[in-house]
Amino acid sequence: MIYVTSDTHGDITRFKSSALNKIKKGDTLIICGDFGFIWDGSKKEQAILKKLGKLKYTVAFIDGCHENYDILEGYEPTEWNGGKVRVISGSLIQLMRGQVFNLDGQKIFTFGGGNSQDFDIRSEFNTWWGREHPTPHEIDEAITNLEKHNNKVDYIFTHEPPLSLKKCLGVDTSEHLEVHTFFEEIIKRCSFKRWYFGKCHINKVIPQKFYSVFDDVLKVE
Repeated sequence: MIYVTSDTHGDITRFKSSALNKIKKGDTLIICGDFGFIWDGSKKEQAILKKLGKLKYTVAFIDGCHENYDILEGYEPTEWNGGKVRVISGSLIQLMRGQVFNLDGQKIFTFGGGNSQDFDIRSEFNTWWGREHPTPHEIDEAITNLEKHNNKVDYIFTHEPPLSLKKCLGVDTSEHLEVHTFFEEIIKRCSFKRWYFGKCHINKVIPQKFYSVFDDVLKVE
């Protein structure tokens, strides 16, 4: 089975939640960005990553706006279930941007990255990295990968929501990124059952296909 949550922000207590007890060996927990456990490279952090990699289920995260990209990009990409990943430790992996994976008999599309609203009070290369912004190359790769699957997947996992949904969530709609335009095109061109995203720190269903996820743990179905 596939489960989804989001925005763990390096908080290990999230993995002690009773909501995770239903996840079994062989299952996968997808985190929709702001994983946050790859931040300072300390021995304590390395020990936590090793512990997460030894869980009975796979922890698969997409990147968000609170990751240390200098450290994250030090892990070499490899292939897993049809798409590119970075293996962090054991069964702890990053699902890279613009990939289509075959997981539990389902096709899933992943696209991390986004925009930090508080970047002006953070320090570049210390607490903020411009590489959180998706590049045109990554968007082009995503388009190519979706076209290989005839623009049809079962589930979509992103950190940023499509711009058109932000009003439904009551969040800032002033920022317009290239990735927002891309996501609107996905809505128009692609067939999918559900779209799960993080970023907004809200647990809310936007009928009928969209799920804003924060600290809920949902079965993907």
